[in-house]
Amino acid sequence: MLDSDVLTRLLVRALRHGGDYADVFCERRRSYAFRLQDGQIHDGATAIAQGVGVRVIVGESAGYAYSDDLSVEALMRAAEAASLIARSGAAQATGTIDLTTLQVAPLYDQSRHDHAPAARYVDLLERADRRARADDPRIVAVNAHVADELQDVWIATSEGRFVHDHRPMVTLGVQVVASAHGQRGSGYAADGGRIAIDYFDTHSPEELAADAARIAATNLDAEPAPAGEMEMVVGAGGGGVLLHEAVGHGLESDFNRRGTSLYSGRVGERVASELVTIYDDGNLREERGSITVDDEGIPGQHKVLVERGVLRGYMQDTLNARLMGAQPTGSGRRQSYRFLPQPRMCNTYMPSGESTPEEIIASTKRGLYAKSFAGGQVEISKGDFVFMVAEGYLIENGKITAPVRNATIVGNGPDAMTKVVAVGNDARFARRHYTCGKGGQHVPVGVGMPTVKISSITVGGTDDER
Repeated sequence: MLDSDVLTRLLVRALRHGGDYADVFCERRRSYAFRLQDGQIHDGATAIAQGVGVRVIVGESAGYAYSDDLSVEALMRAAEAASLIARSGAAQATGTIDLTTLQVAPLYDQSRHDHAPAARYVDLLERADRRARADDPRIVAVNAHVADELQDVWIATSEGRFVHDHRPMVTLGVQVVASAHGQRGSGYAADGGRIAIDYFDTHSPEELAADAARIAATNLDAEPAPAGEMEMVVGAGGGGVLLHEAVGHGLESDFNRRGTSLYSGRVGERVASELVTIYDDGNLREERGSITVDDEGIPGQHKVLVERGVLRGYMQDTLNARLMGAQPTGSGRRQSYRFLPQPRMCNTYMPSGESTPEEIIASTKRGLYAKSFAGGQVEISKGDFVFMVAEGYLIENGKITAPVRNATIVGNGPDAMTKVVAVGNDARFARRHYTCGKGGQHVPVGVGMPTVKISSITVGGTDDER
């Protein structure tokens, strides 16, 4: 996108008023997106975005400026602005910076540089619509969407590192609504990752549509959720969003450096049941949250966050790693060239344990089986969370019985992790397109876990009799 001479000049200009470190982030993003509603293609869009961001780090502060004008003059003005924001009073930088290309084995296909014909995406949506309506006359609405994105980033740093990454991202999602006798139920299913649209030749839109329709019909027939303290079994795959929100954010280094996380200063301490191990991986092939390199040019890495209940470390970006005397962990991520990077999760998950899912269900006398979640929120400083259950069932005397609707769970992340009493041998990643929000930015992430039993959780529902 820019030649090495221009990149070097930008870095030198960025450091002219002092600074500890500087980098240049160049981005070009091209995307196709189509949406189906009421049996018709409701809209389609293609977009191209490109720009360059320049950052200067001085101590705990960073100066940042960006430009979508790629002329050398405009980019030099951005570098000068970042330099002035981060002015340290040190001597003016002189000389040059020798850039060396970092070679990293890609985690996804680097050969595709164009989108499929529009008819290819439209066909996937129409097939999903037909399948969702096929089996149940109570299905009254189907909304489906598909997106195909190709992002290129080039990153150059004052440490002499230069790297390019070509990142694909494809998503197909189906939302279904069922209605009868004044009641409504909804269901959602999605799939995708850092793949090509050809993925859906073998993972069909019909499969997603049938699953979404099944969940909608199940929720339509469901009983009001009970309320009170009870055992909870979290479903494999989709239950990983609970791990992401309730624990993962608290292990990002910026919160811990500032002392605003419950996990601050607790590396080496027991923070969960000995059954709990938590990883965050940026280097899993084709997963949604995977990155050959992060948005600071650091290769994606395997991070052990919690090991058999003991806190082992945090997710680090460059700024916070410098201030905490640590090494970056490939966790510096940003929404686009318009934003500064932050320490963020990639693919956060719990590996398999030793129990079978059947054993876990059989050991539960009265509880909630939360097969998947619709969303939630967490307060980082306290770890308190609230989650809505997308698909849930009662467990009574060791058996899954009636489906329930409008269930929420309320708890505290660290406390819930101490109450993990069984971990299944069925770990897998969720088949959904999760996007994580933090500090006004959104990035794609992956979540996963095996079936997990928590001995006690507060369930909010509308039925107090059960």
